[in-house]
Amino acid sequence: MEDVSDPPFRAVCKQGGADLMYTEFISSEGLIRAAAKSRQKLDVFDYERPIGIQLFGSDVETMGECARISTEAGPDLIDINYGCPVKQVACRGAGAALLRDIPKMVQMTAAVVQATHLPVTVKTRLGWDDTTKNVEEVAERLQDIGIEALTVHGRTRVQMYKGEADWRLIAAIKNNPRIKIPIFGNGDIDSPQKAVEYKNRYGVDGVMIGRAAIGYPWIFREVKHYAATGELLAPPTVEERVQACRFHFEKSLEWKGPRAGIFEMRRHYAQYFRGLEGARQWRTRLVDSNDPAEIHAIMDEIIAAEPVLVA
Repeated sequence: MEDVSDPPFRAVCKQGGADLMYTEFISSEGLIRAAAKSRQKLDVFDYERPIGIQLFGSDVETMGECARISTEAGPDLIDINYGCPVKQVACRGAGAALLRDIPKMVQMTAAVVQATHLPVTVKTRLGWDDTTKNVEEVAERLQDIGIEALTVHGRTRVQMYKGEADWRLIAAIKNNPRIKIPIFGNGDIDSPQKAVEYKNRYGVDGVMIGRAAIGYPWIFREVKHYAATGELLAPPTVEERVQACRFHFEKSLEWKGPRAGIFEMRRHYAQYFRGLEGARQWRTRLVDSNDPAEIHAIMDEIIAAEPVLVA
């Protein structure tokens, strides 16, 4: 969720019913160098709580120091990313690369746990590839050194985001009598039905939703309503879509300033209006505009046009 799960995005997800959120992952090396982008990612706000700061890196000592710096930013917990599969991260010995060096992963996690008074959680994957699915060992060893929850994405690093997530190993961890910490599942949760089905079938303590929330923050309230009642909520109206997009846009301007706020919001328009009649036209106009007033006016036009859902 790099360049996605920033404070403006988290604001709309919180409105949509998210219970726990994490920052974009923050490079430990960048934070130590006081890189502006890394420092800005430490911004957390009271309306987001509970909120975790997520760190990644390849050096044990640096990760410990970053945990201390992150603790001072006032989050509710610290999360370590051992799951990112992208080449720029994994090939530098961070993210999912640590699945190939469990002793170093343990050492790094211990350094983070010792550096903060906050709860420490971990997100990881099943393993590096199909021949090294070692997440059961990972779960036991990381619990033993003090992490307080574990989230597992049901794919290996080699799979990236292809194929179907396999939750069977996640269930095996949860069913392990040695495991006492909460276990959360992640991967392919894109509907209320699937969220509830997977939680019940695999026995996890909760589910983590990432990509399915992009442009659709209502998925959180829909999942919670379905879990409580067994009934599906009606999809968001056109006006609700526009209101959420407008709120996201305003938060983007507020946090990033007009230039970056307008530019970085462009990646979200297609998702907010996906499936609406004329969506491509609306998206093109929104992306082509550099004027906040004009963007607001276009959103007003979308409401007035009352486009129907065609897909």
